[in-house]
Amino acid sequence: MIVTTTPVIEGKRIIEYKGIVFGEVISGVNFIKDFTAGLTNFFGGRSGSYEGELIEARESALREMEQRASKIGANAVVGVDIDYEVLGQGGNMLMVTASGTAVVTQ
Repeated sequence: MIVTTTPVIEGKRIIEYKGIVFGEVISGVNFIKDFTAGLTNFFGGRSGSYEGELIEARESALREMEQRASKIGANAVVGVDIDYEVLGQGGNMLMVTASGTAVVTQ
């Protein structure tokens, strides 16, 4: 499956629009990751635990979006957008949403 942020795919012709598809992931951050990220914030540097969580959530949202597109007969998703939100009272939940238009290309 081709997944792209552009509205067209070079060398391909869109022959059918199947509709908008989404992939959503809500991920909680546990105490250990929160604690180590707090230390990183205090001492400086990159937070590997949060980065890993973000990467995993993004990849899961994209996979879910691709699966939903495939289920409705699409072979590509164009115009993909990925949004990130922090949820929860303490900001300890991460929501990642991938969305795009499912299409059939030739």
